[in-house]
Amino acid sequence: MINEKRVLEEFLELVQIRCSTRDEREVADLLTKKLTDLGGTVREDKAGEKLGGNTGNLVADFPGTIEAPTIMLTAHMDCVEPCEGVKPIVKDGIIRSDGTTILGGDDKAGVTAILETLRQLQERNIPHGPLQVVFTVAEENGVHGSQNLDQSLLHADFGFTLDTHNHPGHITFMAPGKNQIKIHIEGKASHAGVCPEAGINAICAAGQLIAGAPQGRIDEETTCNLGKIVGGSATNVVAESCDIFYESRSRDKAKLDKLTQEICDHFTNGAKETGCQITAEVSPDYGPYLLAKDSPVIATAARAAEKIGLPVSLEEAGGGSDANHFNTYDIPTAVLAVGMEKAHTKEEYIEEKDLYDAARWALAIVQEAAKN
Repeated sequence: MINEKRVLEEFLELVQIRCSTRDEREVADLLTKKLTDLGGTVREDKAGEKLGGNTGNLVADFPGTIEAPTIMLTAHMDCVEPCEGVKPIVKDGIIRSDGTTILGGDDKAGVTAILETLRQLQERNIPHGPLQVVFTVAEENGVHGSQNLDQSLLHADFGFTLDTHNHPGHITFMAPGKNQIKIHIEGKASHAGVCPEAGINAICAAGQLIAGAPQGRIDEETTCNLGKIVGGSATNVVAESCDIFYESRSRDKAKLDKLTQEICDHFTNGAKETGCQITAEVSPDYGPYLLAKDSPVIATAARAAEKIGLPVSLEEAGGGSDANHFNTYDIPTAVLAVGMEKAHTKEEYIEEKDLYDAARWALAIVQEAAKN
């Protein structure tokens, strides 16, 4: 029952607006107007200021027409690069860019589905409970927009983040938490040609310790990765310092904490054998979450999908999303597939059918929630 022509036109409009991380102002202003025109009370928080950006998260409240749980629909406004000058092409039921940029379905597909849902509720006078719509900033660089969201603006009973690949009907009920770990190794500089014996090479110390450090898949729900090494100043100087950048992930909080501590201890305990000073700094990105398969949030999404003929699949995620933070804020939030494929590449595409099904599903979820 959605307006497919309008959905397509709005999606094509949105993907052509540049929306770099921490520079979402243009699309945020447009969405603020759209949400306001649809009867929402829109507030913008101060996340942009905290992140060095020009835009905060948008939180829009829509009053219900009946008494029912308050549900939250979320998507993010920013895209990975290159996202300027997107020229979408629609051919044979597939939407893609001209190959010089990304498409931006991640996450304009989610945004479009939410906007169409609001329009359908208004135009068809569909009974519904109170709604919150949250459009976040700075998701693509580590979900920092939702991490810095003003939690006092949120009051939903449960929510749905429309932001992952695969056909609509796929529901993510579990996702890992993630920590960033920075290891700093301080050696001793010396002239590499005159007296290398007087120096302590921090890069060599890093290599020595990395060889025995945890790496890759630890178990079915736990991983870690050494992603970047920065050190030294010149080839004629024994490297005085070296920084190692790690991440640890697990869908189990205890395992995440244990692995993170093991990585830190492995390197700091290597100070004596390498003759270096070594410190470890941990910066949590987000916590893990696990939603019971019979919880209201999962059950509502599954029933809604079934009623509109979408095959339901419950999946575990290997990465994080805004939903990780919303769950931390005590709003049970599932991630819904909206059809984006090959996201973060110039080969990104979305099937028209998935674009429309995502909107149909979001609308069906609001209707299903109103029956509870």
